Amino acid sequence: MQLKNSFDVPLPPDRAWAVLMDIERIAPCMPGAELLETIDPETYRGRVSVRLGPVALTFVGTAKFEAVDAAGRTARVKAQGSDAKGRGGANATVTFGLEPSGAGTRVNVDTDLSLSGGVAQYGRGVGMIQSVAGQLIGQFAKNLKAEIESEPAPAAAGPAAPAEAPAARGAPGAAA
Repeated sequence: MQLKNSFDVPLPPDRAWAVLMDIERIAPCMPGAELLETIDPETYRGRVSVRLGPVALTFVGTAKFEAVDAAGRTARVKAQGSDAKGRGGANATVTFGLEPSGAGTRVNVDTDLSLSGGVAQYGRGVGMIQSVAGQLIGQFAKNLKAEIESEPAPAAAGPAAPAEAPAARGAPGAAA
């Protein structure tokens, strides 16, 4: 199933890119997500808890950056997880891209999601999944904005160099 979402980040694209590529910083902004381990600079292990109607699901799995284009500010992440109670799994390919907007930066997120096993029955209603995804992205954006606003303002000693994503992510190499 295809899901499309977008949100705004109150930073210029170069700074928004650096923040979004800092997985340890942004993981706590995602409702129900917990970063368990950084396997390598492109691969992360985590847990995500979501509610589909009356059913609470917890997926444990990995997310790996498959492609990163720092110049174009786009990335593709492959994620897979299994429900902790053995009720099935989820696989997703998430592509996101940044573009300038009036609010700073617009982040466009395209997700190709596949559910298997018993969890696929809970998510049969595409509308329900889209609604949950929209709510999660909305809460993530709100939490991310609060995280950005909580950081100290840059010193006024002169123009600051733009923040750079880690070198390991500057070439092809996360989150849902």
